[in-house]
Amino acid sequence: MKSFFEVHIWPQRGRLYRLGYLWVRDRSLVEDMLQNVFEKSFEREDELRNHPNLAGWLVTSLKNEALMHFRQTKKLDSLEGLEELKMEEPISEDLKDSVRRVMLLLKGLPLRQQEIFHLREVEGLSYEEITEHLNISLEQVKVNLHRARKSIRERMLNQDPSK
Repeated sequence: MKSFFEVHIWPQRGRLYRLGYLWVRDRSLVEDMLQNVFEKSFEREDELRNHPNLAGWLVTSLKNEALMHFRQTKKLDSLEGLEELKMEEPISEDLKDSVRRVMLLLKGLPLRQQEIFHLREVEGLSYEEITEHLNISLEQVKVNLHRARKSIRERMLNQDPSK
């Protein structure tokens, strides 16, 4: 018989890893952060069995780990600075040009828009799943996704040499 951790928490690791990587852009750091989140969830297993939003709790725990890292490394003094962080990571050359351009443009958006766009377009989550993951309203999801798409679309049109 599988444990609660194996059935409900461990399957979330891929999504959590990708979301954490979006924030910190460091594979080993994300692995350490996930280890801490998994350790906390294992310790609080009894409490989490009845949690109404387990996925949201996991995402919040991971975000807290990222914030703690940024504070300790003096890259972040407050929550407001989180959206201003510039994340640099080379994008693999095998991606198609248009996808590569979208991913580069995505990095210029506020972090909340990046998160929502990533969860919707890359992870394929529904609006409702995103609201649960990020613990925000459905309206906030829709507005931020619309703004992200509009900004990317406008920037791509401005870069298009054929127009």
